Amino acid sequence: MAIDDLLNEHEQSERVRSWLQKNALGLFGGVALGLGLIWGWQWWQKSHHENRVAAGETYASAIKALETDPAKAKTAVAALPPGSEYAALASLQLAKTQVDADQRDAAIATLRGIKTEDAAVASVARERLARLLTDGGKPQEALKLLGAPQSAGAWEAKGDAHKALSQLDQARAAYAKALAQLDAGSPDRRLLELKLTDAGGTPSNPDGKT
Repeated sequence: MAIDDLLNEHEQSERVRSWLQKNALGLFGGVALGLGLIWGWQWWQKSHHENRVAAGETYASAIKALETDPAKAKTAVAALPPGSEYAALASLQLAKTQVDADQRDAAIATLRGIKTEDAAVASVARERLARLLTDGGKPQEALKLLGAPQSAGAWEAKGDAHKALSQLDQARAAYAKALAQLDAGSPDRRLLELKLTDAGGTPSNPDGKT
C-alpha cells in the first residue's frame, strides 16, 4: 500500500474520531430516545392488551349476570369502560332484559346512555329506543330520533311512529321502504306486510309487482 494511501486512511480515521467526539452526546441522546420510544410503545401495547382482556372478562361477567342474576346486571354493566364496545353491547343486552321484565322506562334510560363510535351498534340502539318511545306514547320523539333511516328496521320503526300518530300515508311509505330493503326470504317480511296492509297499503312482491 502506498504511503499516500496510508496517510489518507489515517486522516480519515482522525476525522471520524473528531466527528464522534463532537457529536457523541447527540448520538447517545438519539439512541436513548429511540430506545425510550420502543419501550414506551411496547408498554402501551401491553397495557392496551391487558385492558382489553380485563374488559372482556368484565363483559363476560356482565352477560352471565344478565342470565343468572338480573338484579346485579346493571352494576356489572356499569363496571365496563364507558364508551367501549363492550359497554355498548352489554347495555343493549341489559335493555332487552329490562324490556322482557316489563321495565320499559329502565330500558329507555339504558339505551339513552349508550355511547359508541360503532355506527352499526349506534343504529341498533337508536332503532330499539325509537320503538320503546313509540310504545311509551312518544312517537314524535321517536321520529326525531330516527331522522333519515338507513336500515329496514329503522324504516319499520319510523312507520310504527307515524301509525301511532295516525299519519297513515307516511306510515305506508315507511313500511314500503322497509320492505324494499328486505330479501324475499327474510323472516321479517311477513310482519312488515301485515303492518303495511293494516295501514291501508298493498304489499308488493319482491320483484316489484303488486
